[in-house]
Amino acid sequence: MAVRVVGMVQGVGFRVYVRKRATQLGLRGWVRNRPDGSVEAVARGPAAAIAHLRVILARGPMGARVDSVIDEAPPTDLPDRFEIR
Repeated sequence: MAVRVVGMVQGVGFRVYVRKRATQLGLRGWVRNRPDGSVEAVARGPAAAIAHLRVILARGPMGARVDSVIDEAPPTDLPDRFEIR
């Protein structure tokens, strides 16, 4: 899964929230801020865990406002854990 999350998602702890939840779900991948104010997330793992992460991304942490979650082409290389870039 590779997505871009659009809305008020920077400066609200979004990346830390996503890393924590993705780690709890046993996923590997990364999350990072983009210059346009959105957040990009890439994750791999069991389908059920990916589906759960999509719900988490659409909701975001308290203080965030998610307007949309847009699918993107996933990269081929992923770390062995979930990290903030």
